[in-house]
Amino acid sequence: MKRIVSVLVENRFGAFNRITTLFSGKGFNLHSISIGGTEIPGLSRMTLVTSGDDKMLDQIIKQLNRLIDTVKVVDLSKEPLSVRELALITVQYIKGNRTEISSLCSIFGGKVVDITSKTLTIEITGPPDKINAAVNTFLPYGIKEMARTGVVALKRGEQVRANEQEFLPNNS
Repeated sequence: MKRIVSVLVENRFGAFNRITTLFSGKGFNLHSISIGGTEIPGLSRMTLVTSGDDKMLDQIIKQLNRLIDTVKVVDLSKEPLSVRELALITVQYIKGNRTEISSLCSIFGGKVVDITSKTLTIEITGPPDKINAAVNTFLPYGIKEMARTGVVALKRGEQVRANEQEFLPNNS
């Protein structure tokens, strides 16, 4: 079962490396990692997608909480979420099917971001299932290249923003 874990970390040299080393050292598999700044200066949010049972997830969360740069770890697996992923997909085309590919792109809410005499590069944003459906749709046309960002996720409904003063470094 896939699990989504949100990790709030201090934006310091080596923090990302310590987290990925923890996963590889314990034999945990990472399906995707996304990391970026937050609304709080000096903190970054990592969204990790892994797989395993409840026992393994508990162990991952405990290990992450022990890391020096970790501020907060939240299991988002069973929460109502806003989940998104971005994909760039370069599809081959011939003169007769370019319009068809562009129409399919629109069906998925995507847009063409680059065009050459032989390829279209399409940008699609949405939940992973939508990205997978788009990929499966474009496979018969010939996907030349593809890049996916990995999942980013936030809890829905509640206010997620942490008290800024609580998490600022050296604020004891």
